[in-house]
Amino acid sequence: MFDSNPQATKPSLLLYIHGFNSSSRSHKANVMIDYCAEHRADIKVIAPQLPSFPQQAALYLQQLVEQYKDHYRIALVGSSLGGYLSTWLNSHYGFKAVVVNPAVKPYELLADYLGEQVNPYTDERYVLETQHIDELKALEVAALAKPSDFWLLQQMEDEVLDYRQAVEKYQGATQTVEEGGDHSFVDFERFPQQIITFLNL
Repeated sequence: MFDSNPQATKPSLLLYIHGFNSSSRSHKANVMIDYCAEHRADIKVIAPQLPSFPQQAALYLQQLVEQYKDHYRIALVGSSLGGYLSTWLNSHYGFKAVVVNPAVKPYELLADYLGEQVNPYTDERYVLETQHIDELKALEVAALAKPSDFWLLQQMEDEVLDYRQAVEKYQGATQTVEEGGDHSFVDFERFPQQIITFLNL
């Protein structure tokens, strides 16, 4: 007999996607890793250190997904630019995603960051050029095919991004929009269990 839902029999994989000039060992990544290690050891958690350039990062994520998608049920958590990349992956693969203070138009924001950059987590030095802004623009998803795939976690006092862009972009998605907070998403520790539940992992 054929299994009518082969996805249900696959083990779970949580892919955490960090933001611009961030790290695979950022606070929110560690929160998810530690929670799963303690409470859901059956979930494989991958938090890769992404290349600094958008096209390279997207290709890296795609290769990672292709490596695991036949053997695991994959879901995403993406922070800031990682939320943008999660939305792009969803458009290709249909993965459920929790996006945390996501960048909606990073190509506008990062236009102010052209020139030499230093990643404060890894000390990597690199130069952000106009072509990289174009690469970001190429990854934009004009409209969500299935808003119910997403849960937006957003704090209104995000000092980096205009929270209203995310509220509009993720219309129809589950949304938790909190007053106060900041771009790091204060007290993220409240959410890992709910995130795992939403992602059906």
